[in-house]
Amino acid sequence: MGTLDSLSAHERLMVETIRDWVDEKVRPVVRELEHADTYPERLIDEMKALGIFGLAVPEEFGGTAVSTPCYVLITEELARGWMSLAGAMGGHTVVVKLLVRFGTEEQKRRYLPAMATGEVRATMALTEPGGGSDLQALRTVARRDGDGYVVDGAKTWITNSRRSRLIALLCKTDPEARPRHRGISILLAEHGPGLTVSRDLPKLGYKGVESCELVFDGYRAPADAVLGGAEGHGFAQMMAGLETGRLQVAARALGVGRAAFEDALKYAQEREAFGKPIWQHQSIGNYLASMATSLTAARQLTLHAAREADAGRRVDMEAGMAKLFASETAMQIALDAVRIHGGYGYSTEFDVERYFRDAPLMIVGEGTNEIQRGVIARQLVSRGGLEV
Repeated sequence: MGTLDSLSAHERLMVETIRDWVDEKVRPVVRELEHADTYPERLIDEMKALGIFGLAVPEEFGGTAVSTPCYVLITEELARGWMSLAGAMGGHTVVVKLLVRFGTEEQKRRYLPAMATGEVRATMALTEPGGGSDLQALRTVARRDGDGYVVDGAKTWITNSRRSRLIALLCKTDPEARPRHRGISILLAEHGPGLTVSRDLPKLGYKGVESCELVFDGYRAPADAVLGGAEGHGFAQMMAGLETGRLQVAARALGVGRAAFEDALKYAQEREAFGKPIWQHQSIGNYLASMATSLTAARQLTLHAAREADAGRRVDMEAGMAKLFASETAMQIALDAVRIHGGYGYSTEFDVERYFRDAPLMIVGEGTNEIQRGVIARQLVSRGGLEV
């Protein structure tokens, strides 16, 4: 059975439409845009027109909500063209899901219609300069002041933060709460006085889209900016949102791994050495066989987690497994693609060097793989092992 066969006819058409768009509009221009580190304004506008920013928005708010497997496969296609494009919609989708699941009716009505069209794009602000993985130790504080909040603190590595109009800000509304997570809330913050996007961070890969430092200094937010309308639930809300985020990162890794594999397979059939195509040499053939096997396994693991999510089950372990395995697989495939290309794999005139620079982001992003292993181990003990 083909990967798309489990989708509805409408969803298959959506994936195929994105695949064609990537081949016709993205791949011909990506090398030049990526090397210049140019923001892909035209491509983002075309993504809006294709409905990509509304994939998690319910129809009643103007979106085209798709199944999680369909979302995974669309993300893979985008990342196959350019991983940065998948990043441009990743955090946005997580914030949409947070609003759909936890937002008040007023918050949904206010934001979701504009988010469906991409008129309003959103991002998450979790990581801080003094700490990454320990989110409960965050220092950004929102203190009550009259009929709202005053926010002070800093965030870093916030993708799309310069161009996103809405920021799901993880902060402490009660710094004295014990346990610490009970004092954490999510504020729906919009750009305004007291919020400074201080600089774009230089990166090895993941070019085109911005990753920035944010400084909140006396930033004021209204009382109704708290996601869901009640303080103290932000940590649990964000952990649920990160299940979607980790599936999205796994799908990005699938796209990068697939692009690297497809380029390597094509090159191995065209390049000759010692009188025959190099794929016929056992060492190269072995690389290709291992790359294809690992990529197929990573996709099935990711789709399994996606189906479990749609079944209404918690998938912190499954999403963690998918993100862990798919990202490590993408890194290995990218390296093997460089090996197969030989000296050309080190040249900026071929795309494999870009895959090799993009792949590490999925290993460290959305919770490092070391964190994923900890999540998986705790869930194995909690659940009494693997369910069959």
